[in-house]
Amino acid sequence: MALMDRYLIGIDVGTGSARAGVFDATGAALGTGKCDIAMHRPDGVIAEQSSAQVWDAVCAATRAAVAQAGIDPARVAGIGFDATCSLVVVGDTPLGVGDPAHPDRDIIVWMDHRAVDQAARINAGGHDVLRYVGGRISPEMETPKLLWLRENRPQVFDAARHFFDLTDFLTWKATDSTARSTCTVTCKWTYLAHEGRWDGDYFRAIGLGVLADEGFARIGTQVVPPATPLGAGLTADAARAMGLRPGIAVGAGLIDAHAGGVGTVAAMGDPVDTVGYVFGTSSCTMTTTRDPAFVPGVWGPYFSAMVPGMWLNEGGQSVAGAAIDHLLRLHPAHDQATDAARAQGRSLPEWLADQAAPDAVRQAAHLHVVPEFLGNRAPFADPHARAIVSGQGMDTDLASLISLYVAGVCGLGYGLRQIIATQAAHGAPVARIAISGGAGRHPLIRQLLADATGLPVDAAAADEPVLLGAAMLGAVAGGVFPDLASAMPAMSRVLTTHHPDPDSQRLHAARHRAFLTLQATARDLRGDIDAALRGDHDALHG
Repeated sequence: MALMDRYLIGIDVGTGSARAGVFDATGAALGTGKCDIAMHRPDGVIAEQSSAQVWDAVCAATRAAVAQAGIDPARVAGIGFDATCSLVVVGDTPLGVGDPAHPDRDIIVWMDHRAVDQAARINAGGHDVLRYVGGRISPEMETPKLLWLRENRPQVFDAARHFFDLTDFLTWKATDSTARSTCTVTCKWTYLAHEGRWDGDYFRAIGLGVLADEGFARIGTQVVPPATPLGAGLTADAARAMGLRPGIAVGAGLIDAHAGGVGTVAAMGDPVDTVGYVFGTSSCTMTTTRDPAFVPGVWGPYFSAMVPGMWLNEGGQSVAGAAIDHLLRLHPAHDQATDAARAQGRSLPEWLADQAAPDAVRQAAHLHVVPEFLGNRAPFADPHARAIVSGQGMDTDLASLISLYVAGVCGLGYGLRQIIATQAAHGAPVARIAISGGAGRHPLIRQLLADATGLPVDAAAADEPVLLGAAMLGAVAGGVFPDLASAMPAMSRVLTTHHPDPDSQRLHAARHRAFLTLQATARDLRGDIDAALRGDHDALHG
């Protein structure tokens, strides 16, 4: 059987669901499946999931995708996984990361901010490895979360056999291989891929020396590039659960945003010219360079974390689609609009985009949103930043809700513009944006982002570019292509390009200046208030 007649499966685990897609070697989608995942989120800080439920959802989604595609499972050549950068704690028995009454909740989700204090203490140390995470580590990354576990759940930390990034957990479940992907451990764990090593001095300095003393056995002693075939392929148990045959090649995985990058940034040629913008619950920017670019507040530079042999800078917004959802819930017309959207089988953001007039930005001209509800991921690496809405009156009608929606999307666009400008100033310029992710599918959103950034926005032909990026891993692992550099342009293409509207550029430039002013003012005000609070505390306890 010719390799080009074989099928590939891409599996993506996002914040709320597991999805699977079946593709052929040209990148054409043949079938998809989806299964929701529950999350325990009692407040704005804690976010936990169950790895057992995640794996069950992966298997169910895969079976559904294969059934919809109507293919012979024996013709599947390879499987690739991507997932959120969540921390999975694996022991001989389930090890809950929070409430001891719920040991099944063994995942600290990427968006969990319980480790803010640990991240601040790590950042105060000025460790050399921090140069490769934009100068400051985020509480979304894994070493602050590991430190939180050791300090607050020492019995869980000590009992753990493995600490996995979620992607590496999934490939372990599929193959029994404990190999970690260069993508996950370099981007979220401080592994120095360009030197091929962990920095033991860093772990000892921050209070995790036990991991170094163990030779890093619990966080990864074998680190391999994405798409590397793992173990002997799909195990019999995993194959049975997924409705596939044992032995199918499984490639080392990617973080979900990086899979979106792999699935899009080479569609127009040289990936160095294009920033991948993955717009989902959060957003990520993926910028490829031939030489390392050190950008303050932007994660990286990471070596071979997405495109093999190249460097990656990763920025983004801690909430993007989630920021829009939260913003809309604040408006009195939210429930009315939600009912109307549901009646048409549309999500609320899609329905509002359908209703927006061609001059929607002009109608929202004096309404400004800095949508940093969960902090600023880039370029300030500031988890304490918070959102600003300026210019909102007492209007309660649908028109004002649409204006708020448009202003929110523009705010995300101005944040993206800020990240792109910061990177360009430090040696990582781009000429266009490749968009992927479920929150960015509507043509209005793509046009607003093009107008707000002043750059063309390419929309991939693939409806599911993140799944396609994962499938490319399977294509390389299964021998359909020799490497990702070959698979990326062969399996992806651009469907449409949204160019900036020249007539809107003066207005967007003014609104972008307003965005920067509001953002800086909020930061200054927070500093003043914090100084006053410290003064009061010192006066009371002096």
